[in-house]
Amino acid sequence: MAESIWSILPPVITIVLALWTKEVYMSLIIGIFSGAMLFTGGNFLESILTMFKVMADKVGGNVNILVFLVILGILVAAITRSGATSAYGEWAARTIKGRRQASLITALLGLVIFIDDYFNCLTVGTVMRPVTDKFRISRAKLAYIIDAMAAPICIIAPVSSWAAAVGSSLPEGSEIDGFSLFIQTIPFNLYAWLTLIFLFFIIWTGKDFGAMAHDVKRSNQKFEIPREYQGNGEVTKDQQGNGKIIDLVLPLLVLIAACVYGMLYTGGIHEGKTIANAFADCDSSKSLVLGSFIAFVFTGLLYLPRKVISFNAFCDSFGWGFKAMTPAIFILCLAWTLSGICSDKYLNLGGFVGGIVSANAALIMLLPPIFFLVAIGLAFATGTSWGTFGILIPIAVAVVGGDPQMLTICVAAILSGAVGGDHASPISDTTILASAGAQCDHLDHVSTQLPYVMTVAGCSLLGYVVDGFTGNGWLGLGTALACLCAVMAVISVKVKSLDN
Repeated sequence: MAESIWSILPPVITIVLALWTKEVYMSLIIGIFSGAMLFTGGNFLESILTMFKVMADKVGGNVNILVFLVILGILVAAITRSGATSAYGEWAARTIKGRRQASLITALLGLVIFIDDYFNCLTVGTVMRPVTDKFRISRAKLAYIIDAMAAPICIIAPVSSWAAAVGSSLPEGSEIDGFSLFIQTIPFNLYAWLTLIFLFFIIWTGKDFGAMAHDVKRSNQKFEIPREYQGNGEVTKDQQGNGKIIDLVLPLLVLIAACVYGMLYTGGIHEGKTIANAFADCDSSKSLVLGSFIAFVFTGLLYLPRKVISFNAFCDSFGWGFKAMTPAIFILCLAWTLSGICSDKYLNLGGFVGGIVSANAALIMLLPPIFFLVAIGLAFATGTSWGTFGILIPIAVAVVGGDPQMLTICVAAILSGAVGGDHASPISDTTILASAGAQCDHLDHVSTQLPYVMTVAGCSLLGYVVDGFTGNGWLGLGTALACLCAVMAVISVKVKSLDN
């Protein structure tokens, strides 16, 4: 079953079941078990052992991310119990005028936090959720803003964990400089640029459509917190401390600064490396753990001597924080396990897809759109952008490595498609964390975001078709922008604004 068409069955089962039943946990478990059954040839007992072996391997390899999530949850709970979040929300409600401004500030905050997508999703959600709730902005709309500003901004930022991931995807022994190649792809990463433009268009006009429009209308009539997030760390006014806005701002500034420093530290800044090289060589998951723990210690030292909250209340935040992050942690663990079942060690879905692409390499003019579509499909099925880079970039180097201009366009198409597929996938870790950051029902986020993803992906595909036939990335960019402008013009005329 490995490296065959059967290898695509587990993610297909998972995604279809999730969208049909609206039960993401059970859908992931069934998808994982079906993959284990394929791998073991239908042996029931061995399939169970395989499933949990893959889970242990994947969770063990990503334990730093889970620790970061728990520490961040504790930090958020402590800030909430201090009363700082309420103080900030009251100030923001007086200062920010309307939904449009609240949404714009949310997007701009995501623009600033370009270091890492995980950090982006959770930090923006933590800071802005009290404000967007005040203005009855749909949690699904908040999740879309967070998601649309996370991976797209990271994939076009020269200094980010994603730049390092792209560079490490080049085949061993390659003479191509990974960082230089990444820099060259930035202008031609059509999905990322078009997503940012389309997001600000939606925010400014308030012209939501599709499933998002229904969700926004429902929130306008009756704003509700999703069931699984009700009561997670929420306290009444008399249970809160006497925290001020500064008690929210300082911990977050320390968190950001400590995480950035963590990336430089794990990248070898103290060993004489330049800042660019340190970012390129950093271990982002270790950096997030380091930064979050420093911020947690700082918060304790900031609150306890000043008696912002009591020692017992601060310790109570441990349980509240862990509870708040449980849905995201559970989904992430299952999504990682599904990705592991589909990896080259088991069903090798990437090898199957790579073989198809290599077999069609003769169609040189169609390679950019082919790479874009394959990257979308692979990232959607596996839920991983970085895994998609690792599979497809070496194929692009092997096929068009002798043509620098076409290589740049093809790699840009891969990066673009990987982010697009990642956005659309219900099993993507970034999508899961955007839901967690917004404290939104996960499948509501997936279903409301999908029409926007498809709109931008369609315009991007047209741009890559032009890229392939002309060999000119700038013409493709212009075509994609023109297509998106035409779509936005139609939406402006046909869709009624809901932002009132």
